Amino acid sequence: MVNRLRSHLREYYPAALTAFHGSGKVGLDSAHARAVLAAAPTPAAAARLTRSQLRALLTRAGRLRRGIDTEVERLREIFRAEHLHQLPLVEKAMGHQTSALIQQVNAACSSGTDLAAATEEAFLAHPDADIITSFPGLSVLSGARVLAEIGDDRSRFADARAVKAYAGAAPVTRASGRSHVVVARTVKNQRLAGVGYMWAFATLRTDAPRAHYDRRRAGGERHTAALRNLFNKLLGCLYHCLQNRTTYDPDRAFPAPCPSPPERGLDLSTT
Repeated sequence: MVNRLRSHLREYYPAALTAFHGSGKVGLDSAHARAVLAAAPTPAAAARLTRSQLRALLTRAGRLRRGIDTEVERLREIFRAEHLHQLPLVEKAMGHQTSALIQQVNAACSSGTDLAAATEEAFLAHPDADIITSFPGLSVLSGARVLAEIGDDRSRFADARAVKAYAGAAPVTRASGRSHVVVARTVKNQRLAGVGYMWAFATLRTDAPRAHYDRRRAGGERHTAALRNLFNKLLGCLYHCLQNRTTYDPDRAFPAPCPSPPERGLDLSTT
């Protein structure tokens, strides 16, 4: 829906694309962008918005008061700048279509919020929630996705290697004659693999997973391969914790690497 809205605005309302770009808090799917476009679906209506009207729209959309005056001035400057325009009747008709698209985007965002709230409530009531959310990088929603994909039947996977293969975290070794190639697994649970990438990426803000990632990168692995290896390790730790009903322990999950023993040489002082 946001892509449809962006494509439609590109035809007659370039100022809106300049004002609200990207995604999330600054994109067309943000609450304040939807509030402003609902009140001013055409460039002419946006140019007539006063400072007090913009401030009221942003406040009702839930934007914090801190920095709101700066945002108001930024929007006024963009909306009052010179842009190419469609004919007045064409612009008005496109504004009606924008209003209809905004209503659909609002409905989709509201449904997503309701679904997230229901998912959070159901996940936090599950006995595995405390164990899953004890891991760094797993929030309530991402933890709920992990639980939904691996399930709560402890006999579903024979061992940690099975769940790693199911998630696509474990690589595949192909050997034939003198050929020996290790490649990423393509047959996997795509939803679990997707949340696993975000999980591993989020853990880079903590010390132990970051150190593991840096060691893999120093060994010559690319970013994606190092993240997949980190996900592989985290998933094995999660399997162990779920089987033994224990929470995440960084010292056991990422023990300090053993120093290599010094090389033995000939001691000339004794000869």
